[in-house]
Amino acid sequence: MTLSARNISWATGGHTIIDDVSLDIVPGEFFGIVGPNGSGKTSLISLLASLRKPKRGDVQLFGQSMAGLGRREVSQKIAVVEQHAETTERITARQAVELGRTPHLGALTPWSKEDDVIVDAALGEVKMAGLAHRLWHTLSGGERQRLHIARALAQEPQILILDEPTNHLDISHQLGLLELVRQQRALTVIAALHDLNHAAMFCDRIAVMHGGKIVALGTPVETLTSGLVAEVFGVTAEIEHSQDGELQIRYRRPKAPKLRLQVVQSC
Repeated sequence: MTLSARNISWATGGHTIIDDVSLDIVPGEFFGIVGPNGSGKTSLISLLASLRKPKRGDVQLFGQSMAGLGRREVSQKIAVVEQHAETTERITARQAVELGRTPHLGALTPWSKEDDVIVDAALGEVKMAGLAHRLWHTLSGGERQRLHIARALAQEPQILILDEPTNHLDISHQLGLLELVRQQRALTVIAALHDLNHAAMFCDRIAVMHGGKIVALGTPVETLTSGLVAEVFGVTAEIEHSQDGELQIRYRRPKAPKLRLQVVQSC
């Protein structure tokens, strides 16, 4: 397995956020993590990326406990795009992508022409080569998010971890970004996603979280059932299955509570 969690738990302020979670990530898959707000998606992403250490249990990267690995060693294998990744530095789009090469540089490995080639390729992948010299603060939210993906690709990881990468993007950029990631066949992708239809469309397997636990794990068809959507997300939904095996979730409007009118008589 590329990445495994064994009975991991994490708590803060006396509250358990991740409760005895175990999972194995298959090489080359697009693995989605879904759940309502507060279910523990972002905390689980942080533990899998070694941004936080579990209070109990262990996360293993290619069979090695991540507790014994240095940040540089982890970063050479895992790239992370966080939900609120941002910078206040006055840097160009290209310089932002060049930061992805940091884990591979050192006193004996200075910047080289090969690094330039890798950065150019990453910018081309996300169709941002034409804006490479634009200053970061002049770019739109969608353009910045594509650069975050380019920076991650320039890192040349084996695993790409994304925390709700489509937040604040319009629908065209949401689908385009997820398709871009999906096309990176050499990568294993782990993504916390907010939209269940996106998870159904792009993920090979999905872990459904609720109350800090994984309550369902499997393919989109196995996990995203009307019963589970009602139980975990509290909404009524119809699950439609197409002939090619894909599914679409159609939500039903909640019934408005009946209002009781009181007639107030004036004296």
